[in-house]
Amino acid sequence: MKSAVETLNPTRVRLTVEVPFEELKPSLDAAYKKINQQVTVPGFRKGKIPNKVIDQRFGRAAVLEEAVNDALPRFYTQAVDEGKIEVLGQPDITDIEGVEKLVDGGDLKFTAEVDVRPEIALPDYSSISVVVDPVVVTDEDIDKSLEQLRERFSSVKDVERAAAAEDVVVVDLEAKVDGEVPEDGTATGVSYEIGSGRLLDGIDEAVVGLSAGESKTFTTTLKGGTQAGKDSEVTVTVTAVQEKELPELDDEFAQLASEFDTLEELRADSRKRLERMKEFDQATQAQEKVLDELLGLVEMEYPEKLLKDEIETRRHNLEHHQLEPMGLTLEAYLATQDKTLEAFLAETEEQAKKGIKTQFVLDEIVGKEELGVNQEELTEHLIRRAAGSGLTPDQFAQQVVQGGQVPLLVGEVARGKALALVVEGAEVKDTNGEVVTFEDDEETEESAEAGTEAAADEAAESTEA
Repeated sequence: MKSAVETLNPTRVRLTVEVPFEELKPSLDAAYKKINQQVTVPGFRKGKIPNKVIDQRFGRAAVLEEAVNDALPRFYTQAVDEGKIEVLGQPDITDIEGVEKLVDGGDLKFTAEVDVRPEIALPDYSSISVVVDPVVVTDEDIDKSLEQLRERFSSVKDVERAAAAEDVVVVDLEAKVDGEVPEDGTATGVSYEIGSGRLLDGIDEAVVGLSAGESKTFTTTLKGGTQAGKDSEVTVTVTAVQEKELPELDDEFAQLASEFDTLEELRADSRKRLERMKEFDQATQAQEKVLDELLGLVEMEYPEKLLKDEIETRRHNLEHHQLEPMGLTLEAYLATQDKTLEAFLAETEEQAKKGIKTQFVLDEIVGKEELGVNQEELTEHLIRRAAGSGLTPDQFAQQVVQGGQVPLLVGEVARGKALALVVEGAEVKDTNGEVVTFEDDEETEESAEAGTEAAADEAAESTEA
């Protein structure tokens, strides 16, 4: 086999491959064998039909087509290996020549165009400097945390009065669009806390002042259902007004809501918990800012086909995995976001570019720093991913193995280690001018893995060769 590589642009090449008939013979033999097992010819046992008979009964062209389909992927891969090309995605194979000449022992020629990884010049990432929020837990933070805990243990009681802010009301809803009530335009027995913002815009103003049995109509834009994004006349009827009752914040509450005996012990534990949360948030903020600085220092060409496919993948995932189960079209969703299709596509392109660039740059660092992934690191990452998927670690691992996605997980861990390495080498200060260090390498890597996973997860799948 002979092959030649032509660079079309910094991110795409064309391979020209010429295969002598002798090297195609194994594929030709395999084609005859496959057809032999699939067809029946009177007078011959299955699998024992002579090649000449197959040619006469089914045509030599069918055999040649089967042989070429078998041979192309193999010789394409061989040409990629010989050219030491880092390909991205699947090739566009065109200009297949010589098939008709294979009957006489001629050569097969074909060309393949494919995206390749762009060359990346890594900057001096030790010069990166970012500023993050300090880790400060105030008494107000603790009070807010305890109030949220009180809310979880709150109860409600019916009251005979008009609804007021922070009350809970039970309501029936009827929405009309263009004077008609759509199929999903009614709801009954909906419990709603006034001021929570969990239902329709305008409902708070409508229900405040209403008593049980009273109604009011207001205009709003529907957020979900078949009429999402459309203006609607909504009639809300209050069927019950309920007042929230919160437990007293004392030692008895501490014993009810936690393993502690006193309120002071509960407050001290809340402070420690909030400090841990803010430390993790600080680490996440640092890695996000360091990543943005790192990407800003790198100039990179984007593979055209890869970028196009990534944009389409993100759009497809939004439409079919997020919006469709909610009964929303993309147009209806964009209407609720007050966003045009052009703005959405521009935003999606920027997200896709960041995902692709994140993967390529961090992969380059993985290679430069010779970062490896051991079994323990992979297992820990798998357990974290399983927790977010709703599956047990064993179920998630089985799914990963069956889907051939182990290399994707290895890549996620390696990129997380690469970003953690850059963060540790960068200058990180808080807004008070204090130098921030991350002593817990495992926590920093976990935060970095989460960040790189969010930015490049879909891009990783689309860039697999």
